[in-house]
Amino acid sequence: MTSPLVSDLRAALGRENVLSAPSELAVYDCDALTIERCPPDAVVFPRSTQQVVEVVKVAGRHHAAVIARGAGTSLAGGCLPQSRGDTVVVMLTRMNRVLEIDLRNRMAVVEAGVPNLRLSRSLLGTGYHFAPDPSSQNASTIGGNVATNAGGPHTLKYGVTVNHILGLEAVLSDGSVLRLGRAANSHQEPVASRERIAPELDLIGLLVGSEGTLAIVTKVWVRLTPNPQDYRAMRAIFNSLDDACNAVSQIIAAGIIPAALELMDQGILAAVEEAYHFGFPPDAAAVLVIEVDGPAVGLDRQQAAIVELCKRFGASEVLGATSADERELLWKCRKMAVGATGRLSPSYVIDDGVVPRTKLPHIIRRTAEIGAKHKIRIVNVAHAGDGNVHPILLFDERDREDVGRAKAAGREILEECIALGGSVTAEHGVGVEKLALMDRLFASDDLEAMRRIRGSFDPTGRLNPGKLVPEK
Repeated sequence: MTSPLVSDLRAALGRENVLSAPSELAVYDCDALTIERCPPDAVVFPRSTQQVVEVVKVAGRHHAAVIARGAGTSLAGGCLPQSRGDTVVVMLTRMNRVLEIDLRNRMAVVEAGVPNLRLSRSLLGTGYHFAPDPSSQNASTIGGNVATNAGGPHTLKYGVTVNHILGLEAVLSDGSVLRLGRAANSHQEPVASRERIAPELDLIGLLVGSEGTLAIVTKVWVRLTPNPQDYRAMRAIFNSLDDACNAVSQIIAAGIIPAALELMDQGILAAVEEAYHFGFPPDAAAVLVIEVDGPAVGLDRQQAAIVELCKRFGASEVLGATSADERELLWKCRKMAVGATGRLSPSYVIDDGVVPRTKLPHIIRRTAEIGAKHKIRIVNVAHAGDGNVHPILLFDERDREDVGRAKAAGREILEECIALGGSVTAEHGVGVEKLALMDRLFASDDLEAMRRIRGSFDPTGRLNPGKLVPEK
């Protein structure tokens, strides 16, 4: 029997744009954090902001929660349905048009469901690019980038998503449409809903990273960055993980800000080598992937300085890419690293924490100790240049005791990040995975301020409930 909620959603969007059968809903019971699952009551596929408005209004009449979802690549349970009543998942993947590329003003206008890779391909030959580059960029969407304030390998030099957003269009919990930023408000397209325009406040900075708890972003005005004139990409192999981490700090201390400075440990290297045969020595303890970019003048000097510093800290080999194909291959070994982990274990969780850069050797050592304590194998990748660590915990999801040990180990690693003066997330968001640690990271007054802000945007608490900020 069809529920009144589903009937009204079908009336608003059409039967073909609403899923409600249990077999259909099972696909949406989790995101990339697969150890937490809960099916929604309906999944809808709007094609416009106005249709999102209609969905939000229908859900409001039925007191249903609304969860925005893009590609589902969230690693923290950010778009996980919660079982506290009816839940509607709003799939934004059909809102996937690149609406405008404005090179004169160095911006593009895209719908929230546009994949990163599609925007990149749309910009080929223009001399510009969208700088945020999550490792999941083949699938991840711009709306998802906005929700989690996503980063990626090149954030060390270019910053995270919020640094590249000029305007937003978003639907609030009452169905009204909010346009933020001068870029968004200079466009006069009609929207069949009451608009709210607030150019005086930096509400863009508030919505970016709010994980869909304040509004559903439907359209984004992104800043375009000129392509660098040239690149120098390198791969440095170390026989000691500590040496590799110390080399990272010394490169930054020397006044060199690479576009990217990535770390892979021995465990992940073994998986990458087995999968793709890049030629890593079997005894390599760590590899740094380093890239500098900018005007061609001076890049050779920076590369020489980096090579000298890596060798000073014990690098057994530093290999520089001599062509675009070699650079692409060098980056492939990092971008494909997480996917190769599937060869090591039937299940894994990718944690996300950040520590002061000088604490990298400590957190990597503690991660190994914590893994041994909980009998969980852990391999590591890291955006090492900004202290962003990604321990990958390997376990068997079919074994509940194994899952429990993995959760306990992950929590202890993040607690260690806090103790070192870091944070429980740098780019993956909080979602449900790190919710219980928020009161360790923030004072009670800070959390109360966050709740009040959330309440001012969503008084009924229907937008992505149970995420980001713990309830009292």
